[in-house]
Amino acid sequence: MTTETPGLDPEDRKIVTLARSARARNGVPEGAAVRDETGRTYVAGTVALDSLRLSALRTAVAMAVASGAKSLEAAAVVTEADSASEEDRAAVRDLGGAQTPVLVASPDGSVRETVSAG
Repeated sequence: MTTETPGLDPEDRKIVTLARSARARNGVPEGAAVRDETGRTYVAGTVALDSLRLSALRTAVAMAVASGAKSLEAAAVVTEADSASEEDRAAVRDLGGAQTPVLVASPDGSVRETVSAG
């Protein structure tokens, strides 16, 4: 499974590929991955329980926080939605700051847009 977006930084390509894999492997609407200030990655899919609903990106941010991450370098979400939601961008912004890039990719792994968390 490779991400086919020309000119994409290899580390960004990695988080898009991880997000795409999580989506496919778990059969969920979205997959996401974030990279922290040390280069560690956290990967998640949509959580849809009766008592808990979290987007893939918010789940990945929560996993980073729970693992001790102090900041984020980048985030990626693989989704059929047009863009990352305000709530998702807010979670990235809370940990990474307003300028943290959020890559929004199609299910085939091609990056449609990169938006800032702010």
